[in-house]
Amino acid sequence: MNWIDNVVRPKIRTLFSSSSQTPDNLWIKCPETGEMVFHRDLENNDWVVPNSGHHMRMPVRKRLERLFDESQFELIETPDVAPDPLKFRDERKYTDRIRDARAKTNETDAFLVAAGTIHAQPVVVAAQNFAFMGGSLGMAAGEAFIKAAEVAVERHRPLILFAASGGARMQEGILSLMQLPRTTVAVQRLKEAGLPYIVVLTNPTTGGVTASYAMLGDVHIAEPGALIGFAGPRVIEQTIREKLPDGFQRSEYLLEHGMLDMVVTRQEMRDTLARLVDLFMNPVALPALAAPDDTDPAADNAIVPASDSANSETQPA
Repeated sequence: MNWIDNVVRPKIRTLFSSSSQTPDNLWIKCPETGEMVFHRDLENNDWVVPNSGHHMRMPVRKRLERLFDESQFELIETPDVAPDPLKFRDERKYTDRIRDARAKTNETDAFLVAAGTIHAQPVVVAAQNFAFMGGSLGMAAGEAFIKAAEVAVERHRPLILFAASGGARMQEGILSLMQLPRTTVAVQRLKEAGLPYIVVLTNPTTGGVTASYAMLGDVHIAEPGALIGFAGPRVIEQTIREKLPDGFQRSEYLLEHGMLDMVVTRQEMRDTLARLVDLFMNPVALPALAAPDDTDPAADNAIVPASDSANSETQPA
C-alpha cells in the first residue's frame, strides 16, 4: 500500500495533470495584511510588500546581485568539511537532510562569501541562506565565515555580514557550538587589522549566531520587523511565565532599547552600507588645534578668571 501511495499515485497525477495549470507560487500572501502580491512585483521591489512594507525573506544570490555594483561579484570558495562527523540520525539521516537542502537551494551550505564593490568601494560580503536548513551554524558555515574574515584581512577590505539563522545546527552537536568561539576569534583578527565589520541582521537572527559573530560588529543594522534574539519569544514566556511586550525582540524594539544602531529598509541598504564603508575607510582628517603662542601680544590681554585675579591682589609683592 505504501508503494502505491508513494510512487504509483504521484506518477499517475503527474501524467494526467495539465501543464497549463497556474503555479501556486505566482501570488504571495503578505503575512501582516493578507494582501496578495504578484511575484514579479514583489521581486522588483526587493521582496518588500509594496503597501505594507513587510520584508519577505530574500534569496541570498539575489541579495548579492542587488548589493554589488552592476550585479558583479566574485564568489569566494570556502573550505570543505566532513559531511556527517557524528553519524547523526533523528527521524532521518543528517546526510539525507543535507542532500535535500542542496537540491532545494543549489548551494553547498548555508553561507555564501563574495567580493566586489559597492559604489566603487571594495568589500567582502558574507551572507547566510535561511533556506538551507534554517541558515543553521555548522562546521561548514563556521569555516565560511572564517574564510570571509581572512580574505577581508588579506585584501584589506571591510567585511559585511548579512545574518539569517535559527542558531546552531543540532546535528553537529559540540562541533557546531565550537564555531561560536572560532568565529569570535575571526572577528577579533579583523579588528586587530583595523578593518570595519558591519552586521546586517535580517529575519530571523537567533540562537548561537546571535550569541557570537552576529552581535560583534562595529555597526549593527537591522531590516524592519526582523526577529533578533537568543531564545525565541515563546520560550521566554514559558520560562518567566509573563506576557512579553508587543514587538519584543523585533528590530524597532531593539533599536528603541539601544541594541541596534539603525533600522534600514532594503531599498536604502545599499546606499547606507556605501556611506558607512566610506566613513570607515576614508575618514576625514580634522584640523589640529593650534597650541597657544606665548609671544602673542593678545595673550597679555587675556581675561583672567575672577578667582585668580582676587588671589593675585592678596599676595604680597
